[in-house]
Amino acid sequence: MKDLRIPAIDLARTAALGGMVVFHFTRDLEMFGIAAPGTTSSGGWWLLARLVAGGFIFLSGISLVLAQQSGFRARAYLRRLAMVIAAALLVSLATYLAVPEYFIYFGILHSIAFASVVALPFVWLPAWTSAAAAAMVWYVSATYDRAIFDSTWAAFTGLSRATPPSLDFLPVFPWLAPFLLGISLARAVDLRRWLGGPDLRSGWIIALGWPGRHSLAIYLIHQPVLVALIWAATQAIFR
Repeated sequence: MKDLRIPAIDLARTAALGGMVVFHFTRDLEMFGIAAPGTTSSGGWWLLARLVAGGFIFLSGISLVLAQQSGFRARAYLRRLAMVIAAALLVSLATYLAVPEYFIYFGILHSIAFASVVALPFVWLPAWTSAAAAAMVWYVSATYDRAIFDSTWAAFTGLSRATPPSLDFLPVFPWLAPFLLGISLARAVDLRRWLGGPDLRSGWIIALGWPGRHSLAIYLIHQPVLVALIWAATQAIFR
C-alpha cells in the first residue's frame, strides 16, 4: 500500500512536540517550586502554549482531510477517533487522581476528538466553507458569553463567563477554529503535490519526523517522564 503520510507534516508535528515538552518542563519546574510561580501563565510562555496547541489542532484538521482524500475510510477514522477519545479519558482520570482541583476535563485531546466529529462534513465541502466557519467560531468566542454556559457541564463550550481551573483547557470556542482552518488549507491546496516532492522526503526529514508519527504516544508519556526526572534530580541535589 502506498505511504499516504507527508514527511513535512510529520516534521511540523515534531516541532510542535518540541515546543510542548519545553513548555511542560518549565511548568513542572514551576510546580516543584524551582521556577517562580506564574512563570508559564504570562508573557512568552503563555504565547508558546497557545501556539503549540493551535499548531497541533491545525495539523489535526489537515490530517483529517488527507486521511479521507481517497474516500471515507470509516474503519480507520473510527479507530483513530476511539484512540484519541481513550487517550483523552486517560488524561482526565490521571490528572483527577493527581491534581483534582486542576484536572483536565477538556484539554487538547478532548478538543481534537470533538472537532474530528463536528467538523467532519467540511472535509467534503469547498475550502471557503470551513474558513467561514472558523471566522464564525472566532467571532462567537470574542463576542458571546452567557450565564447559561456557567454550569460545569457546559464549560467545555468556552462561552461561560469565567474560566474553570484546569491544567489544560481548550474549549470548543475558539479552539475549533484552527481545526477548521487546517481543513480549509488542505481542501484549497494539494499538499501532497506541494509537500510531497523528493526534496521533502529526504532521509533527515523522515528521521526528524519520527516523533511526529508517534505524537499521541509521546503526548501520553512525556509528562510522567518529565516529572520523574525532575523529582529524581531534586532528590539528588537537595537531599
